[in-house]
Amino acid sequence: MPLVIVAGASGPIGRALARALRGQGVEVRRLVRRPQAGPGEVAWDPETGTLDPRAFDGADAVVNLAGRSIAALRWTPAVRREILGSRVRSTRLIVDTILSASAVPPVLVSASAIGYYGDRGDEVLDESSPPGHGFLADVARAWENEARRATPAGTRVVFARFGIVLARDGGMLRAMLPFFRAGLGGPLGSGRQWWSWIHVGDVAAILAAATRDASLAGPVNAVSPEPVTNREFTRALAAALRRPAVFRVPACALRLAGGAMADEMILASQRVTPARLEAHGFQFRWSELEPALRDLLT
Repeated sequence: MPLVIVAGASGPIGRALARALRGQGVEVRRLVRRPQAGPGEVAWDPETGTLDPRAFDGADAVVNLAGRSIAALRWTPAVRREILGSRVRSTRLIVDTILSASAVPPVLVSASAIGYYGDRGDEVLDESSPPGHGFLADVARAWENEARRATPAGTRVVFARFGIVLARDGGMLRAMLPFFRAGLGGPLGSGRQWWSWIHVGDVAAILAAATRDASLAGPVNAVSPEPVTNREFTRALAAALRRPAVFRVPACALRLAGGAMADEMILASQRVTPARLEAHGFQFRWSELEPALRDLLT
C-alpha cells in the first residue's frame, strides 16, 4: 500500500486530502503537534526543529500544507513574522528530514499560493508568469525556495499554488457566509478585481494527482479554469443563498479595517489559469462557480 506523509492535515485542505487518499487505497500518516496517538501519526515541532528522521522511511510522497493562517485582521509586524516564519520553518524541517532519510522520498508536494503573482489587474497569469510584489509574493517565494532544496537529492518537488480555496469548514467562504446569510453581502471594493478560486475537493484531487504523476514538477496553479471578478463571485454566492448582494463595501473601509491584508487578499486582482493542469489533462469536477457553491452550501 502506498504511504503518503501529510503535514498540516488538520486544516480543511488536509482533511479533504486525507479522505481522498484513503479512498484511493493510500495509507496516510499525519504529522501532528502533540504526542502521537497511534501508528497513523508522527509528532513534530517546527518551532524546535523536532522530527524523527525515520518518520519518512518508506514514504512514497510527502505533502506539506503547514503554515499559520494569513486571514488575520491586521498584519502587524509580529503577525507577518509568524506567517512567514511558520512556513519557512516547517518546510525547512521537512526538507532536512527528507535529506537525512535512509531512502529519500521520491516526491514532495509543498503548498504555495497565487499570492506569488502579486496584484496584476486583468493580466492573465499562468505558471510561467514572473513573481509580483508585496508581502504575500515574498512569502510565496521564500516558501518555494525552502522546498526547492529537496531537488538535488532526487526528490521531485511540486509547488501547489493555491487560489481562494472554497470549503464548508474554513477559509474565506466561511468568513463571508454570516454577512451574506443576513442579506448584508455585496461587492468588495470596486468588485472588478479577479478572484481565482477552487473547490476544496478539486484541491484534494490535484494534490493526490501530484503525488503520483511523475511528469508534474515545479509550480502548479491550483485554481479553477474559470476565474471570476469579485462582483461575479458575490452575486453567485448571494444567489446560492437566495439573498440580495447590494451592500457594496468601499475599498477605503476595507483598508481601514484590514490595512495591507485587505489590499493583498481582498482587493488584489489575480486572474490565474491552471495551464499546467490543463496541459496534463486534469479533469476539474467543479470548474464553474455556481455548481461549486451549491455543492458546498447544501
